Amino acid sequence: MSRIAVCTVIFSLLITAAPVAQELTALEILKKADAVANEPEDQDIKLKMILIDKDGLEKEREMIMLQKGTQKRRVKFLSPADVKGLAFLGLPDDVMYLYLPAFKKVRRIASHVKNTSFAGTDFTYDDMGSINFADDYDPILLEKSEDFYVLRLTPKAGVKKDYGWLKMWVGGDNFYPVKIEFYDKDEKLWKVMERKRIEKIDGHWTAREVVMRDLKKRHRTEMVIQEVKFDTGLKDELFTQRYLKR
Repeated sequence: MSRIAVCTVIFSLLITAAPVAQELTALEILKKADAVANEPEDQDIKLKMILIDKDGLEKEREMIMLQKGTQKRRVKFLSPADVKGLAFLGLPDDVMYLYLPAFKKVRRIASHVKNTSFAGTDFTYDDMGSINFADDYDPILLEKSEDFYVLRLTPKAGVKKDYGWLKMWVGGDNFYPVKIEFYDKDEKLWKVMERKRIEKIDGHWTAREVVMRDLKKRHRTEMVIQEVKFDTGLKDELFTQRYLKR
């Protein structure tokens, strides 16, 4: 055998023996995105919320959002007066409560209401409570580039959503979900959510601004972080009906 032939055989054996990097599946990408978005053990965030209608008229609100783990979230409005004290609580097993200060009552949110607007915003109650997309959606990888993985998310069998499917852009370097398009059941684009001004705060990837646009209503909701604290050891009692009234 000639020297060239021997070198060719050796090179072929080396290529065959070399480990091949395994491509991530769509589900693995989605689970990584969930993990990055929910990486802090808990979150204490003060937000400014701006509601902007089709004529450009704005309404400003202030709110506090507390989150512990991946299944406990509490939201409370601080201002203005017409929504002050209104509070939302999301718990495991898709259990949700709303506190109405005008009536001083805590009410459980019925299943058929979860896909309606939350307090006049472009987010639904379900949007406010859904944290792990991999629990509710089956993913398919549509595209892959140096910058993004693009996933198509279809509700799992038995999971009721107003949306027909979602299209999600996940960062190729950090797996942070940066954009989601929400399509209705007629395959028409309905809403677009974008996370902006993304940076690391105390070691956690965070979007300082989130914008949700409803293309049908020509309305949008902007949420801007004013203050944020991570991993402060929030107590479980903060995520109870009793604390909604405080």
